[in-house]
Amino acid sequence: MTDDIKFEVIKKIADTKFKYKELGKISELATSSPPSVFIGSKLKYPLVNVGILSPLERDENAWIYDDAEFWAKNNFGIRDVITLRENLLNSRFQSKVTDIRSGTKKFVELAQELAMASKPVDLEIELKSKVGPGFQRDRVVAPQGMNAPLKKVRITSNVKIEPKLDKVINDDIKATEAVEFLYKNNFSEYTLSKILSVGVLGLKKNRKLVPTRWSITATDDMIGKKLLEKIKNYKWIENHEFFFGEFMGNCYLVMLFPNVFSYELFELYLPGSSWNPGKEIKASTDMEDFYGRTTYASNTAGGYYAARLPILEYLEKEQKQASVLVIRIEMPTYWAALGVWVVREATKKTMENKKLSFNDMKEMIESVRKVSMIKFGYDPLKLFKKSIVLENLKTQMTLGKWF
Repeated sequence: MTDDIKFEVIKKIADTKFKYKELGKISELATSSPPSVFIGSKLKYPLVNVGILSPLERDENAWIYDDAEFWAKNNFGIRDVITLRENLLNSRFQSKVTDIRSGTKKFVELAQELAMASKPVDLEIELKSKVGPGFQRDRVVAPQGMNAPLKKVRITSNVKIEPKLDKVINDDIKATEAVEFLYKNNFSEYTLSKILSVGVLGLKKNRKLVPTRWSITATDDMIGKKLLEKIKNYKWIENHEFFFGEFMGNCYLVMLFPNVFSYELFELYLPGSSWNPGKEIKASTDMEDFYGRTTYASNTAGGYYAARLPILEYLEKEQKQASVLVIRIEMPTYWAALGVWVVREATKKTMENKKLSFNDMKEMIESVRKVSMIKFGYDPLKLFKKSIVLENLKTQMTLGKWF
């Protein structure tokens, strides 16, 4: 069934490309949005670009263009995702982030309605000028394809909004409370970041549009902090646990230690991977102790929060606490950056794999070294010597001998 859907969509894209050989001649579209709205951050804040994403023609399978969970579960390749994303048109208009409070901006209201929809929405779109091709890579957001300024837009199908979402939109509660409520009611982090970006959550007097790249990281962080409130009260895991997994050339080595919560991420970019065209391995790192961070994890950026979330979900499920050390290895097979969703899904797959348990830290560290050297030809010993988490664990172990 999955292959059938993929084949139908790819064929539709090919047929549409043949039909619209000259993008400059496109001025009106009858199309379907996945639904998806993109809030750009490149204008001088508080100005933003608000874009409605859609293929060039109506497609009953439009949802597949913006469904990262589906791509991951069905092992889409990099080329598959690029094909989908570069054939989405971003029909955009400029807005101030506070325009949503005035209730006079019809385009903004329509974008909000679209983002809240639970299934694809049919649209009629009229463009101001010709479509411009473009494909931009980014560490956080999924790739963007074509774009054009929006002149008119009209929804031509019924928009279905889930009752629980409708409830929090009309309640005057903080965004963190709304996100927590919806997350507990099985709204995915993808849906939550989308609706957070269009400014329908939070106290009504404070609501505003949020650039998509910010809303993605904010959602991962908000959910993570709520999970941590519970995790920090759980008992420690009993053994040392090691998880290994890979998705789209992003490999994860996740080590859990019996101790109070802390989290450290090392990212290694091998030569030839999407962010390292050079000949030497590049690396970055960020961490937090039991008391959390007070600043943004600027070295590893959105990947820090996206990788942390599935690990916290695992600890919450097990009702256990642990210190966490993560190594991400970006392989040359990850030749095109697709956004932070790859990090999140790669970590999810890793935590779903069978774990290896060890009686002590030394035994687990040695096993991780062997896996890394066999799989990647990389010895992480120097990295381990720089690890703040490992240093703290060794110090605590030494102090423990006195009690």
